[in-house]
Amino acid sequence: MNVSGPPIRRLFRDDVADRMPDRKPPQAVMLFGTDIDTCWDDRSFLTDFYSEILHQDDCGPDTAEGLSLAVALALDARIPARQRFQAVRLLFSAATVAERRLAEAWPGVPRHADADSEARARHAVRDRVPELLARWPEECPAVRLALAGLAVVFPTDRTLPALAARLRVFAHRYPQGTDVGDQVRFVLVMATRDDDRILAATEKLTDAF
Repeated sequence: MNVSGPPIRRLFRDDVADRMPDRKPPQAVMLFGTDIDTCWDDRSFLTDFYSEILHQDDCGPDTAEGLSLAVALALDARIPARQRFQAVRLLFSAATVAERRLAEAWPGVPRHADADSEARARHAVRDRVPELLARWPEECPAVRLALAGLAVVFPTDRTLPALAARLRVFAHRYPQGTDVGDQVRFVLVMATRDDDRILAATEKLTDAF
C-alpha cells in the first residue's frame, strides 16, 4: 500500500480502506494510487481530490459513484470537522447541480448539462441522507448546519419537524444580523415549505449577501 503523500491523504485513505474494503469508486486512485504528486500538501491535495469527484460543479458519469467517498469521510469522527463539513458541502453541491443550473439559466434552459449524471448524483446523495443525519448529535455546529441543508433538499414529514426544533436552539444562540444567525433563520424558513415565505427570505438573503 502506498503510504506517501500529505497527512490528510493518508487519513482519508485509512478511512476509505476501513469503510469500503471491497469495491471502490475510480476516484479512490487519488488515495491508493502510486503516482503521487510530489508537490501536494494538504491544501492542494484536497483541491484535487474534491475536484476529481465533482469537477467545476459539473456532474459526470463517475460523479454518483465518487460521492460514496464523501459519505465515508462525512461519517467518520477521525476526519477533522472542517473536512467533514467540506464532505457534506460537496454532497449538497452534487445533489443540487440541476436546480442551480436551472436557476442560473432562467428564463432560458441550461446548456451542456448532463441530466442523467445529475439525476444519478442526486439519488446517490438522497439514499445516504438518513445515515448522515444520524450523526447530528455528535457533530459540531458547522457540520450540523451543512447537514440541515441536506435535510431541506430531501425533506420528509419526519425530518423537517425535527430539524426545525434543533435549529431553534441555534437561533437562540446566534442572534439575527450575524452570518450564522441569518443562515439558521433562512434554513428554518426553508423547512416550512411555505413558498411565499421562502421567496421573501431568499430575496432578503440574496440582497444581504
